[in-house]
Amino acid sequence: MDDGTTLQILDYAFVVFHFSLIAFNLTGWLWHKTRRLHLYVISATIFSWVGLGAIYGLGYCPCTDWHWQVKRALGETELPASYIKYYLDQVSGFSWEPFTVDVLVAVLGIGALLLSLIMNYRDWKTQKNR
Repeated sequence: MDDGTTLQILDYAFVVFHFSLIAFNLTGWLWHKTRRLHLYVISATIFSWVGLGAIYGLGYCPCTDWHWQVKRALGETELPASYIKYYLDQVSGFSWEPFTVDVLVAVLGIGALLLSLIMNYRDWKTQKNR
């Protein structure tokens, strides 16, 4: 397998993984069996955005960083800071305003964290009262 094929496989794997992570971050709080894991994952995501973001830039995501390294190695240039912006632009054919995308992502991420906290607390309280 040559380097180009390996990079293409990595690019595809990052798309699948990253979209799965985003979907789980947005919806993992819905199901009782995934709520605790969701709380850990969404907390880690927000820690990355803010904690690592203090070092690398607000909204930093290591998955995006690694994926962009692969895309650059494949010859792609002018990649935005936001993974979501990149794919919104690709899918819609429209160039989304970066600030709008960042606000949308932040609101949805914080909303998912709050919902996860509420649902996990409710589950804990229910379990405690049994």
